[in-house]
Amino acid sequence: MGISVKLPVFEGPLDLLLHLIESNKIDIYDIPIVMITDQYMEYIRAMDSEDLNIMSEFLVMAATLLEIKARMLLPVELDEEGEEIDPRAELVERLLEYKMYKYMAAELKDRQSLAGKALYKKADIPEEVASYVEPVNLEELVGDVTLEKLHEIFKSILRRQEDKIDPIRSKFGTIEKEEVSLEDKMSSVERHLAGRRRLSFRELLETEAKKSKIHVIVTFLAVLELMKSGKLAVQQEETFGEILIEAREPLGKEQDDTDAAETA
Repeated sequence: MGISVKLPVFEGPLDLLLHLIESNKIDIYDIPIVMITDQYMEYIRAMDSEDLNIMSEFLVMAATLLEIKARMLLPVELDEEGEEIDPRAELVERLLEYKMYKYMAAELKDRQSLAGKALYKKADIPEEVASYVEPVNLEELVGDVTLEKLHEIFKSILRRQEDKIDPIRSKFGTIEKEEVSLEDKMSSVERHLAGRRRLSFRELLETEAKKSKIHVIVTFLAVLELMKSGKLAVQQEETFGEILIEAREPLGKEQDDTDAAETA
């Protein structure tokens, strides 16, 4: 009659390997693969599990250990940089990752247990006690305060407010956004050219400069857009000479009709 032996239950092959390493007090970065493989295979042979999914996980790890064991017997492999390749490196990385998750799971379990012991008791103070407000004694509150002291306190508060004012930024005016439409400026340039066919670029910008810089910028962009669309052409007869804007299309009659419609 055989003696029944109850083996400890492990959550998976990594859990078993980690148990073997810790029980043998082995450095996880320098695993004696022959000894660990032998102990692992001994546990596999002693397992009696009908769950094929569980057994398959342990058998896959057994095959991995046997492969590492075989590679340890072969000549040393070198990587592209000429350094020695350790066949156990990937297994060590998986074990360290599993150990970290196992520790975190245990920590969360402990916190859950401690949280279950915390109890909350709702405040049961009577409503008349909670709503009680201690009366204010004006004589004790004012004490020896006089009108002169109140005046000094008031002046000190005013001085603090004045100290907070920036002497430079406080003189800045309010910056307001000036709405200038590119389409409106394009129409304005066309109106300037209506009936003239040719216009000085300097004259056009000087007219807009009387309004603001933003009008000059948008007018310049409007001229570029009209040139791009083929409605205007720019000429300069000599170097550093006057720049003339000329309309390529007859704008006079069409623009006069537009102005008459806007006036009506």
